Amino acid sequence: MRYAIAMLTALGTVYFLVPPIRLAALRWGFVDRPAPRKIHRSPIPLLGGVAIFLGCIAALFAFVGWTPLTATIGLGGAALMVVGLVDDAYKTMGKEFPVWPRVIVYTIVSSIPLWFGIEIAGIRFGGDRMWMFDGGGWSAMATMLWVFALINMMNFIDGVDGLASGIAVISSLTLLAVALLKGQGPSAVAAAIVAGAALGFLTYNFYPAKMFMGDAGATFLGYAFAVIAVDGAFKSAAALSLFVPLLALGVPILDTTIVFSRRLLSGRGLHRADKLHTHHSLLHWGLNQRQTVTFLYLIGAVFSLLSIVLLLTLG
Repeated sequence: MRYAIAMLTALGTVYFLVPPIRLAALRWGFVDRPAPRKIHRSPIPLLGGVAIFLGCIAALFAFVGWTPLTATIGLGGAALMVVGLVDDAYKTMGKEFPVWPRVIVYTIVSSIPLWFGIEIAGIRFGGDRMWMFDGGGWSAMATMLWVFALINMMNFIDGVDGLASGIAVISSLTLLAVALLKGQGPSAVAAAIVAGAALGFLTYNFYPAKMFMGDAGATFLGYAFAVIAVDGAFKSAAALSLFVPLLALGVPILDTTIVFSRRLLSGRGLHRADKLHTHHSLLHWGLNQRQTVTFLYLIGAVFSLLSIVLLLTLG
């Protein structure tokens, strides 16, 4: 019951925050304008990430309190909000924010879990004492790499109405199930809260979208997923169970792998925006936005079910 109430609290908070924030974005001209690389044909308000962030943080304080998990998500999320809103502000002017300031901030944010003792402690390949690494530099590097990657991966898939927010619902519900099966209460509550916040926003973000989450929202969701996974399934895992969080977040991970492979083969810069994403390919093959998003939802659901089956199999 606690998890359901936490989820509904985050959902309701975001649902009621979006309309006034949307009006403010329209009044200020804080909108994503149409461009050749983009799918939408009219300006869309860009401040949805603020509603998602506020909904998550308010619910975390209410249901988890001030803990290392709350502090990690709150501080890192606030930093991502700032740089994300600056990035989004550039979009409102039809410009691209330079990549290196983002990389620097993402790297610093990726270290924040370490400040609060949230890190990948080790990986077992056999008995309890057979660790690939156990604390120290390798642990910190693995944690930061995972967090940095998820921050970017969620941002990459935010290219079709409802895709990032819908995948966020599926992935967070999966992390909720995993945390419950592993008896990890705080991680389960956090996952429920993120699911509720994403679902509350999805009501405005599904095609035709009335609001975009922007880079601020997408990077925050990716960060929240990464931290929750490290605090739970990734903290100390057998080698095979590492696939549980990887499958739970399978759609953004798969999309990034495909896009980076195609960019490398075509000689493009890895950070260059393009139309090589999975959703672009599906649209090019003739699917409309609703069909594209629904298909990727189904892929996400399959990955999520596989992750839960794997966890149950491993015991």
